Amino acid sequence: MRRFSAIAGSALFLVVAPGVVAGLAPFLLTDRYRLPLSTLPGFAPVGWVLVVGAAAMLLHAFARFALEGLGTPAPVAPTERLVVGGIYRHVRNPMYVAVLSIILGQALLFSSRALVVYGAIVGAAMASFVRLYEEPTLARRYGAEYDAYRRAVPGWLPRLTPWRG
Repeated sequence: MRRFSAIAGSALFLVVAPGVVAGLAPFLLTDRYRLPLSTLPGFAPVGWVLVVGAAAMLLHAFARFALEGLGTPAPVAPTERLVVGGIYRHVRNPMYVAVLSIILGQALLFSSRALVVYGAIVGAAMASFVRLYEEPTLARRYGAEYDAYRRAVPGWLPRLTPWRG
């Protein structure tokens, strides 16, 4: 039952948080994606790679929370265990990196300065949230285990080799 609740809660949070931040808001900022596709050579394919690759990374990260951590990314229903498998062996904040990559990919696809500005604002908000709330909360909850993980795995720029802690 705990696993089903974790999957359902994570799926709901996926729609509510990243769905709004990386889906609904860019949709509205680009006039419902009515902006023309990028006319700059090479930008549209790079945009597609970012959007599709980051979406896969986001789904993987959410699945890890539900299946490995038996919880959700939502602060009201945290994981029972610290999630350090899969993509989390390369970067501590893959969900935030994925959401920002999706926004950047859409900015490239639609040549949208508004999405670039929006992405910068979202990135600043995420970095502040991580620094002021998430990291202290995880340190209190998981103690030395989180401290070792935090020292070994970068927060925002993925390491090339997986951490094997």
